Amino acid sequence: MTPQRMDELVDAHIGAEASNDVTAAVAVYTDDVEHDVVGAPDGVLHGPDAASHRYEQLLKELRQDELTTARRYHGEDFCVIEHKVTCTVTGQFAGIPGNGRQVSFRMLHLFEFRDDAISRENVWMDTAGAMAQLRA
Repeated sequence: MTPQRMDELVDAHIGAEASNDVTAAVAVYTDDVEHDVVGAPDGVLHGPDAASHRYEQLLKELRQDELTTARRYHGEDFCVIEHKVTCTVTGQFAGIPGNGRQVSFRMLHLFEFRDDAISRENVWMDTAGAMAQLRA
């Protein structure tokens, strides 16, 4: 897969997330997608339906205000993207009430591709940094 096609799929996915369109966010996934948010209590999920549930929960807790790409690297069937995200915590983040406060933190995405779709999304977040901001 070309880097351009990877970027199209990722940008469609991230754009749908930002628009709170869960259906469109998972529409670019394979039927057996692996959705892995490191440290998430529900662990590694499989399939678009399970990922949809995770996104619905996430959108109840957070509102994305800004997502900036710092770096993007492409391989033959994967890409790695470093983001800086700013969001408003409308519910809880890592068990800490947000009370509508805004936090900024770094996030690393690893996307893998197969059959012109995203077959794996692995997310690493600076959860400790966000928690520190909420506790300050």
